[in-house]
Amino acid sequence: MTEENTTIPNKDEVEEHKASAQNDTTSNLDETTADKEENESEQEEEELSVEEKLSQELETQKDKYLRLFAEFENYKRRTSKERIDLFKTAGQEVMQAMLPVLDDFNRALKEVSKSNDKAIVQGVELIYNKLNDTLKAKGLAEFKVSVGDVFDADLHEAITQIPAPTEDLKGKIIDVIEVGYTLGEKIIRYPKVVTGK
Repeated sequence: MTEENTTIPNKDEVEEHKASAQNDTTSNLDETTADKEENESEQEEEELSVEEKLSQELETQKDKYLRLFAEFENYKRRTSKERIDLFKTAGQEVMQAMLPVLDDFNRALKEVSKSNDKAIVQGVELIYNKLNDTLKAKGLAEFKVSVGDVFDADLHEAITQIPAPTEDLKGKIIDVIEVGYTLGEKIIRYPKVVTGK
């Protein structure tokens, strides 16, 4: 057997070794505590960032929802207005096609009323009134224009100008050539008039 050289440490070395070990343990504990705190703060940051992300996503979705809702409300309002306008003027083309017939009927009634046969006059008047009442029920109305009214280019169509018979008729309507009509609130045919200059 061989003898080993063993040296017994002196008291100062032992204390130094103990202090070093204690420092190592303390530093290891400090490092572990620091690591734990760092991990916990990272987890808190991750949790906060997840919460923040979810919060931001929720706000984005709310914003999208509100915009979509507002857009849909505008769409509903617009389509209901268009539908109402369409119902008001649904028969505009038919009414405009009937206006020359109504004009011819007016002229025929004037000529028939000159006849001595009262039965014919009554029959034509009856048919005229029925046609007129039916068209009125559908929203057609005569645009009222009288001689002496002030000419308005937005409401009347001037066919010609003639010298005014009196000073007070200058710039006013002297004669109505063709009656105008409205369908609901919309003018579908402007009255044709003669103005004084």
